[in-house]
Amino acid sequence: MSISAMMGNSLSGMQAAAKGAHATASNIANASTPGYDRLATRSTSLFGGGVSASAAPSGAPTSSETSNVDMASETLDLVSTATAFKANAAVFETGAELWDILKLVVRD
Repeated sequence: MSISAMMGNSLSGMQAAAKGAHATASNIANASTPGYDRLATRSTSLFGGGVSASAAPSGAPTSSETSNVDMASETLDLVSTATAFKANAAVFETGAELWDILKLVVRD
């Protein structure tokens, strides 16, 4: 795998994590909205590497008095999303450092 492919994969992972964080934030903001159907984030592996994420209503039952948002689950989702973002950011930074090293080697 090339350095640029590695960085592209990690970038798509950060974008997917950002979509997940956005969906979780929307769920938390609408937790007290009657009839609100929480957004679920789904990730799909892409051919050639990387990941794509989408958020859509979960389809779980709701009532006209409450939403189907569980704050404990949303908190766990937010922690998982933050961890995924940090891991992908670390890979991206490593790729950037490898490019810097490669530039130094090529100059000498």
